[in-house]
Amino acid sequence: MGSGKSTVLRMLGQLGARTIDADELAHEAMTQGTTAWRAIVDSFGEDVLDQNGNIDRQKLASIVFEEPEALERLEEILHPAVDERFYEILETSEEPVIVVEAVKLIESGIHHQLSSLWLVTCPGEERLRRLMEARGEDPEEIRERLEAQMSEEKQAQWADVIIDNGGSPEHTWEQVKAEWERVQEQLCR
Repeated sequence: MGSGKSTVLRMLGQLGARTIDADELAHEAMTQGTTAWRAIVDSFGEDVLDQNGNIDRQKLASIVFEEPEALERLEEILHPAVDERFYEILETSEEPVIVVEAVKLIESGIHHQLSSLWLVTCPGEERLRRLMEARGEDPEEIRERLEAQMSEEKQAQWADVIIDNGGSPEHTWEQVKAEWERVQEQLCR
């Protein structure tokens, strides 16, 4: 969160990859009337709904990031729905390179289906600054969310590629282009 995954995803899209944002798949899964929507309402109550009956993600987030058990319940509901849609896209896509942006690829197990796992890193204080600037949220709430995620050190143990996004956009772009060229070379083999 706040490391620049979306930035790297956009760069890869510009280079020709099919891009998938797992957060968008989660939004889709929580659409009113879906199985996941019903399970969330059943699990967390109607207080997580807005006046139109849609899930209010901020209300839900305030619950799940304060209670680890609540976060686990939400993930047990959402991961299967997101995974199902992800696999649908994989099976029907004609692009040779598909890139998925997700916070919890390792925890969900999807990383086993990928040919390469990339990690986008950024120093913690910079991540906090970016998130506060972009979302206007309380720094303590952001810190709680960051702490609820697997550490970068643990993620790095799984990563095939690490993109350092703590510097300039040009520095990030150069790293992404270099790794993209390696991917293209592997496709040509």
